[in-house]
Amino acid sequence: MSYSSKLQILIIEDEKPAANRLRQLLQGFFPEAVLHGHLDTIISSVDWLQGHPAPDLIFCDIQLADGQSFEIFERIKVGSPIIFTTAFDQYAIKAFKLNSIDYLLKPIDPQELDQALQKFQSQQKQAGLDIQQLKALLVPQADHHKSRFLVKYGEKIQSVQTADISIFFSEEKVTYLQTKEGRRYILDYTLDQLEGMLDPRKFFRLNRKYIASFSSISEIHTYSNSRLKIKLTNTEDQDILVSREKVGEFKNWLDG
Repeated sequence: MSYSSKLQILIIEDEKPAANRLRQLLQGFFPEAVLHGHLDTIISSVDWLQGHPAPDLIFCDIQLADGQSFEIFERIKVGSPIIFTTAFDQYAIKAFKLNSIDYLLKPIDPQELDQALQKFQSQQKQAGLDIQQLKALLVPQADHHKSRFLVKYGEKIQSVQTADISIFFSEEKVTYLQTKEGRRYILDYTLDQLEGMLDPRKFFRLNRKYIASFSSISEIHTYSNSRLKIKLTNTEDQDILVSREKVGEFKNWLDG
């Protein structure tokens, strides 16, 4: 379905491929719309929203480069309708339904996007966001943390206990888990999806490539631009960096 409205649409998304796909889909639905962004951090999103008129519609990823996007709406009042995009598991989707917030599960399906846009055009308004309630609902409870992962080893399928996993990492668009013994297995999940499955007390998303367990971190060094360089056990990568925006969160995580 094609829409003729000349909307002002803001895209808040820290993954460039996902932002480009959303932009292409929206251009098909709204040929005359003005698409702003993509913005990839809380800071840049707050700055943009403070310096521009409110857009007609916002597409907003939950996990940004410097934290969860809910912080944007805690810092400033946003009256625009919002469609959240998320790679979180089913438990989180219930939170959106309870809060009457529209959402799209990534990778975005064109038909689901069409349905969300039809809902947006029929309502043309956004219910008030209960950010604290939504954040609480998005925190995985104990029974939502995966305790094991099924992996394929040759012609066999085996189960790897989460407690035996050192890191998860992405390489050439493939996701791997690596055990404390250094064995690697391919997973069918993205790192974004894994973030919603793992106990945040035991695993930390260092950057776009790595999720590390507490026990996998062998050395931490200060680095340029207030960043940190991390050395992981059984890993040859010498350039594992924690961005300046995540350093505070990382230190809090280390401190327990």
